Amino acid sequence: MTKLTFGALIAVTASAISSFALAQDVAAGKSSFNKCLACHAVGENAKNKVGPELNGLNGRKAGAAAGYSYSDANKNSGLTWDEATFKDYIKDPKAKIPGTKMAFAGIKKESEINDLWAFLAQFGADGKIKQ
Repeated sequence: MTKLTFGALIAVTASAISSFALAQDVAAGKSSFNKCLACHAVGENAKNKVGPELNGLNGRKAGAAAGYSYSDANKNSGLTWDEATFKDYIKDPKAKIPGTKMAFAGIKKESEINDLWAFLAQFGADGKIKQ
């Protein structure tokens, strides 16, 4: 009985720690998103700026945000945004999509890239945070 109780305690603790770590990643990603704010928006009232709004990014085809005028390079890239594609792209956007209008040198630090993805991936296409 003691082993079962101890095992349950470990499972609950691990779950709580995982949830806390995720919250930290999202908070750090929100802070990192400040680098993106001049050109991009996310959230319920997000609108296209110099760059497209980023709601519902996970699973969205590149060049598909309504009302945004993309470069031909972006529209014809054939990319669909997911975690791996975003993480590769954000390191060096112009290398991933030559001819893109995105004038951003990129983010090189893996932990920052991971945090930024955690922040962006939480938003659905409607701009609401997914539950």
